[in-house]
Amino acid sequence: MPAKAIEEINGADGSLERVVLRGQNGSSAEIYLYGATITSWKSQGKERLFLSKQAHLDGSKAVRGGIPVVFPQFGPGELPQHGFARTRKWTLVEAIEHGAGIVARFELKENSDTLASKWPYKFVLHYTIDLTATTLSTVIKYENTDTREFSFTSLMHTYFQVPDVAQTEVTGLKGVAYIDKVKRVEESEQQDSIVVTANEDRVYTNVPGVVNVVYGDERVSVTRFNFKDVVLWNPWAEKAAEMSDFGDSEYKNMICVEVGTVASMITLRPGQTVSCGQLLTVEPATGPQL
Repeated sequence: MPAKAIEEINGADGSLERVVLRGQNGSSAEIYLYGATITSWKSQGKERLFLSKQAHLDGSKAVRGGIPVVFPQFGPGELPQHGFARTRKWTLVEAIEHGAGIVARFELKENSDTLASKWPYKFVLHYTIDLTATTLSTVIKYENTDTREFSFTSLMHTYFQVPDVAQTEVTGLKGVAYIDKVKRVEESEQQDSIVVTANEDRVYTNVPGVVNVVYGDERVSVTRFNFKDVVLWNPWAEKAAEMSDFGDSEYKNMICVEVGTVASMITLRPGQTVSCGQLLTVEPATGPQL
């Protein structure tokens, strides 16, 4: 009997609730309601996202890997690291097949805890995840349902799984200004292809085009919608050893290329909405780059 295209796992065995989407040609995605975190994306039968073997999947802390949603704060600040969206339970609105794809929609609203936080606004996040044989689209519509204007930063913290980070190239950022959070300097990217060889934490600002993660004979192209920035991150050996939910040598098989607006704020008036997101596409590495 073929596997269901859409499977809702209710957590009766004690695990967290999640949804599994199964598409064409060995494509699939797994999304936990905790954080609406995508923990797996397979295209052509191959896993494309990194998930630490030591990741907490019990709701005790944010998931280390996949695609966590960062909102309403990127990094440290008045709220916990990266805000509260990645550690809240979202609501599954619907999951349906459409043509060659499968789409799942999730929703997050304010609650008593968020209203009592340092970011005390009413909001709705409408999150649409769309899977096809070679693509994964993740788009959030941010809605201000408060009577006051508010501002926020947000990001999709995508962890890509790669065979060897030392043999992985990130392209599409030449000439883009970036903030180096490790060296604490601001620079302009000089390289056509970036290869990570140490702890890197860079915020590329106002990125003009598509960014590619290239490994072996494939690449994943990262196309942004309304997000301005791209964060490049790998903890390398020393930082990896400091994280309890990250294996000491796992840095060798991952690289984060994260789309968001984090160097500046997004501001919404009461009743206003804005949609932002990304399209990830698996392609041959030798094909034309956008």
